[in-house]
Amino acid sequence: MIVRPRADSERIPLTIVDGDAGKGSIILVVQAVGKTSRVTVALEPGEVLEDVLGPLGQAASIENVGHVLCVAGGVGVAELLPVARAFRRAGNRVTALCGARSKAQIILDAELQAVADEVQWATDDGSAGLHGTVVDLMRAWKATQSSPLGAAHVIGPIPMMRAAAELTREWGVHTLASLNPIMVDGTGMCGGCRVTVGDKVKFACMDGPEFDAHKVDFEELTRRTRAYLEQERLTREQHECRIGLGK
Repeated sequence: MIVRPRADSERIPLTIVDGDAGKGSIILVVQAVGKTSRVTVALEPGEVLEDVLGPLGQAASIENVGHVLCVAGGVGVAELLPVARAFRRAGNRVTALCGARSKAQIILDAELQAVADEVQWATDDGSAGLHGTVVDLMRAWKATQSSPLGAAHVIGPIPMMRAAAELTREWGVHTLASLNPIMVDGTGMCGGCRVTVGDKVKFACMDGPEFDAHKVDFEELTRRTRAYLEQERLTREQHECRIGLGK
């Protein structure tokens, strides 16, 4: 979904976590990082979003392949939940390996436990689960397995997805990555979400968000997502300076 919280806000892409067709409602999980996400999470019950556009992009590729490994880091756990649920409904055995900075930042564990056959966590500070990254957890988990994996799905910070994809390449397991590049309108008009996959230019908003993780040019993706870091910092600081001034 593309969401604009206020009339003067920029648009941000958010993944649908759940929904109720009967009620006409959807659930989005938002992490307050930049200016617009902070404005969004500050909304009070009953307030109205300026714009909500979607669903956009392509549906997730869900097949019965036997055993699926779902890997997520940070807020990517929220985006992994519907994918894990869909793989389970398709008849797969689903293992979810998730990472967080600390126990306090673990989210949706109960919901994942309800849809996956196995859920394990890694935390950067060791306060819960394995002490380390989710990629460390992948290595430790794989060492205990004897049966083959049918596929893997990774989502989260770009460095994590890149490292996870390199690991599954070594394992010879087909892997899909759900990419989250800079996105403006979500309709393919701006080109901000351009990514290179297998030497071909794709647009995450129209062709994605899922792509073959072993063909994604993560180096280029990293450079593009860092292109506006300074502008984002200035915008966030200016916004924080105005808090309490009615703007």
